[in-house]
Amino acid sequence: MTKNPEPEHREHFTDEELAFLRYARFGELPERVLPADLVELVETEPPEGLPETIDDPRLWGEAGRL
Repeated sequence: MTKNPEPEHREHFTDEELAFLRYARFGELPERVLPADLVELVETEPPEGLPETIDDPRLWGEAGRL
């Protein structure tokens, strides 16, 4: 493994240059979502558990026919 004899050169960009580079890479940002356009979540009851006889082939449908 050889080391690079030259020090690493890093470019420093202004805020305007960085904004242009972001635009060139990602394009225009979508419109900001207004609070009135947000959807309120409603919590529901958790689903009921699995049947106790889950190993019963009769509950498997057509694939479980013997």
